[in-house]
Amino acid sequence: MPELPEVETIKRKLKDNILNEVIKEVNIYYPNIIENVSIDEFKSKLIGQQIIDMDRRGKWIIFVLNDYYLLSHLRMEGKYVYRKHDDEVEKHEHVAFLFESGLELRYRDTRKFGRMYLLDKEDAFNKKPLNELGLEPWDNSLTSDYLLDKYKTKKLPIKSVILDQSIIVGIGNIYADEILFKSHINPLCKTNELNSNDCDNIIKYTKETLEDAINLGGTTIRSYESTEGVHGNFQDNLLVHNHEGYSCPKCNTTIIKIRVGGRGTYYCPNCQK
Repeated sequence: MPELPEVETIKRKLKDNILNEVIKEVNIYYPNIIENVSIDEFKSKLIGQQIIDMDRRGKWIIFVLNDYYLLSHLRMEGKYVYRKHDDEVEKHEHVAFLFESGLELRYRDTRKFGRMYLLDKEDAFNKKPLNELGLEPWDNSLTSDYLLDKYKTKKLPIKSVILDQSIIVGIGNIYADEILFKSHINPLCKTNELNSNDCDNIIKYTKETLEDAINLGGTTIRSYESTEGVHGNFQDNLLVHNHEGYSCPKCNTTIIKIRVGGRGTYYCPNCQK
């Protein structure tokens, strides 16, 4: 569930709490979390590394270390929690980083869908997964011409394509509904039928929606919170997502729910004809 605003919120909270910490010990309780190196290599390379910055690329959290980038994707329900080293390891805590200060950062994931990569810094952006990502929403290269070129051969509904992380990163199901509503675009519209004005609106409202969500700490829905004890408030500002049966805030038409590409999709049939 975490989308760009939630990931950005987590990145900022982590930076506040673990910047300059030095990794003393690493424990792996669910090896499948680690994607591209062996468990022994993962541990040995991380020990002694200092966290010199925190960054984000799309929905990936990047721990910037002396020699490496540690990438973390939370998938559906991943989150980070802070513990003491002698605290009991709970059922869904799968990776633990003990720092020289005595603080321990643990990765918790009920569904075990999250993944971590450890990459050498010099060529990290030329390798998976970073080299597969599209533009950030605030990239100056994100223009209507860019989107028209990406969209011209795609006959899928725009709701499916706007989620494609190889075009624009960071948009997930919740924010896609909000962006399309503000853009007056029907989620079932074929992507290759969009015009430059549609693309301009997608860019404008992507930036606006994600910026507003970041400022409110993201969206807390059901079991998800960005980090332990931190709840976002953007769910109070949602216009259509999860509002099936409610009146459209613009025209009072009843908001309906359909499924597009297997995703629950909310929209106003009048505003988004």
